[in-house]
Amino acid sequence: MAGQRSLPLEGITVVALEQAVAAPFATRQLADLGARVVKIERPETGDFARHYDETVKGMASHFVWLNRSKESLTLDLKKEGAGEVLGRLLESADVFVQNLAPGAAERLGLGAAELGGRHPRLIHCSISGYGAGGPYTQKKAYDLLVQCEAGLVSITGTPETPSKVGISVADIAAGMYAYSGILSALFRRERTGEGAVLELSMLEALGEWMGFPAYFAGYGGEEPKRSGASHAAIAPYGPFACADEEVVFLGIQNEREWKGFCEGVLRCGSMTEDERFRTNTKRVENREALHAEIDAVFSGLPSGEAIGRLEAAGVANARMRTMRQFLDHPQLEARDRWREFGSPAGPLRGLTPPATLQGVEPVMAPIPAVGEHTESILRGLGYDEAGISTLKQNGVT
Repeated sequence: MAGQRSLPLEGITVVALEQAVAAPFATRQLADLGARVVKIERPETGDFARHYDETVKGMASHFVWLNRSKESLTLDLKKEGAGEVLGRLLESADVFVQNLAPGAAERLGLGAAELGGRHPRLIHCSISGYGAGGPYTQKKAYDLLVQCEAGLVSITGTPETPSKVGISVADIAAGMYAYSGILSALFRRERTGEGAVLELSMLEALGEWMGFPAYFAGYGGEEPKRSGASHAAIAPYGPFACADEEVVFLGIQNEREWKGFCEGVLRCGSMTEDERFRTNTKRVENREALHAEIDAVFSGLPSGEAIGRLEAAGVANARMRTMRQFLDHPQLEARDRWREFGSPAGPLRGLTPPATLQGVEPVMAPIPAVGEHTESILRGLGYDEAGISTLKQNGVT
């Protein structure tokens, strides 16, 4: 690409003993910024997330999302000889990321204290469900379960049915904080030369995102109510069906917008004087009556006309798009956010990373097959053909 600037993490090597979602999400973002990410996988089967489903040309959708731009090294860490391979790899590594079961890294000699003693500039990042120490240390921590423990399920869904969020939000939160924490540690190392030990838990990462409902419940004296796609503390805010059966979402944030909504969208300026709706607090208290008034208007409007009125009145709004409609979103197309990248099953289409650096094209290199780079990595570590063959025969790689 003409005028391409150097990648921000060019020259940084990340060794990732990772699986599932949280750690792979963090390291994929590092890889897209130019870091060399060596993903260590089980021989033959690889990361178990490779087998969640077969929807993307025979590959798992989670794995496709999380693992482009990486090198795959197969290594059975329980076999003799694996420790030497990993030791050589870590000699030139800048970052080590692991999200094994609690205590597994330490049993393998890969804990922060041991590796930090040998590699003082290494940034050691561990991701777990609940963190080290405390009664939940050894508790299994799948995304749904952490959503429950963090209170997210209690405030999501309808009044009758609590629901989990439709994506792996606890894993994603942990991955995001691992990513930003690693970047912070690399920046500090540039100034001090010191490595770092980072510890992330899914519970604490998601807990940070639960700030609003936590403060609401802790200081308000009651739990936030589940309100479906509406808002527990703002009205009107949420979905309204139109005459063509399309659903339009809208949100009113202040009294100026409420006045414009009544006059320009509902064409009923007198609603601003209705005592039931004069303030947001009253509108929330009388939500059912408020929605009946809005539904009476929207049910007679095609969605295009409803959105036109909302836009003219300066009221925030959105269509409820399906995932297939999102893939064809005109805004993403206009901003040239789609790229093609490779995989074992051929080319795929994916979104560029959200943070756009001017003059820098993200890596977006292929998704690796299981162990695709094992031999080339071993050669780079000084193993000759005989050594590589021995490791293979002994089931190490």
